[in-house]
Amino acid sequence: MTTAPLTSAANYDGRALIAGQRVSALSAEVFDCISPVDGRTLTTVARCALADVDQAVAAARRAFDERHWCGMAPAQRKRVMMRFADLLIAHGDELAMMETLDMGKPIKYARVVDVNSAANCIRWYAEAVDKVYDEIAPTPSTALALITREPVGVVGVIVPWNYPMIMAAWKIAPALAAGNSVVLKPSEKSPLTALRMGDLALEAGIPPGVFNVVPGFGAEAGSPLALHMDVDCIAFTGSTRIGKQIHVMAGQSNLKRAWTELGGKSPNIVFADCPNLDKAVEAAVGSIFFNQGESCNAPSRLFVEASIKDRFLEKALVLVPGFAPGNPLDKATVMGAIVDQTQMNTVLRYIETGKTEGAKLLAGGEQVMKESGGCYVQPTIFDGVSNDMTIAREEIFGPVLSVLSFTDAAEVVRQANQSAYGLQAGVWTADLNKAMGVARALRAGTVHVNQYDEDDITVPFGGYKQSGVGRDKSLHAFDKYTETKTTWIRIDSPV
Repeated sequence: MTTAPLTSAANYDGRALIAGQRVSALSAEVFDCISPVDGRTLTTVARCALADVDQAVAAARRAFDERHWCGMAPAQRKRVMMRFADLLIAHGDELAMMETLDMGKPIKYARVVDVNSAANCIRWYAEAVDKVYDEIAPTPSTALALITREPVGVVGVIVPWNYPMIMAAWKIAPALAAGNSVVLKPSEKSPLTALRMGDLALEAGIPPGVFNVVPGFGAEAGSPLALHMDVDCIAFTGSTRIGKQIHVMAGQSNLKRAWTELGGKSPNIVFADCPNLDKAVEAAVGSIFFNQGESCNAPSRLFVEASIKDRFLEKALVLVPGFAPGNPLDKATVMGAIVDQTQMNTVLRYIETGKTEGAKLLAGGEQVMKESGGCYVQPTIFDGVSNDMTIAREEIFGPVLSVLSFTDAAEVVRQANQSAYGLQAGVWTADLNKAMGVARALRAGTVHVNQYDEDDITVPFGGYKQSGVGRDKSLHAFDKYTETKTTWIRIDSPV
């Protein structure tokens, strides 16, 4: 490994950001931020808890009530957020290095995908600030009814470790653009870029207290945020198990609105009339192994029509060696480290379960690069999977692909929908009628046709069923962070 000069030279500030100041946790407790790249401790991070969350929420409430941010003219908020986006790009190499060392993704993706996507998201919502209009209702001439949007107030944001910058941007960008104050709780597995984003937000001109960052563990910092009586809205991305708890806590406290983007077990359906089999193979393999399989929308259930399954798998297995794990700091690496030892062990347990339940292991299945001290798992493919197997039902969040076969369109739709999740899906066919019919029948927030994972900030992201409530991205995200107010004015016309 070649990380020694980079990790030893790093000087990362792990303190919280509250009311515009970097501060230690009130308890003075910290936790180690350990890199999955080589097992080294990058820095210590403030272990925030209830008292720290109270301070952050109080700072956010003061800033909101004093209208430091929400009282700005929309065009001014836009300029500040544009500077924020520009600063992310200017510090892109630094942020990408943090992301790679903190959670193990390849450096080339951290720079090109994560940094750029986060900045683009913030810039897009900045542009929307002064372009979203309110409404006037079509009332009788004796009344004027105004329909206006107002910020909800204090927004609590809890984000996961797999795309720390992107997931944060998807939530803080529309929340800030709408005029809210934010308290962000990043995952304890990857807190560094969130803290640095807080610094850059201040530098851009976002007033102190408007954007606060409280690192810590879920039970100690996340739960107090979700239960806080002075938080008006909680936005969460993570597991379905924790998402259910978030909704319960929202109801137990002040009935705050709760928006959750949760797990997935996305089906990817390839029919025999697929217009480009090579492209379908590349998408199926590339999408499940991208980001080490640590993506909620990863197409982890691959349904291939029986008549082409053998040919499909033959092509897929040729591509697998190209995804062999490597040093994430090497620009040639396309699959890096699993985020930590706990998650790696979870992935390995699922692989053992797949073998025990009778699935056929075609590739991978082992931990590798043990000598590095990091957390690396081979890209793994199982064939002969049935829809009732654990590896076909539960979200693994690792580089594991389950392959199932089918012969009938109606049956594959039934199997695809036979899941607790409904985040995304894929359909590959040259028949437009079949594509549209299957897409309409699939219970998923996004259905990809003859591609997988193409995306844009202009379209909503979210799921059906236990994949969550609400939508990130697009103008629809403003619905989560604004109240709709009606002002009815009586007009007694003098003429």
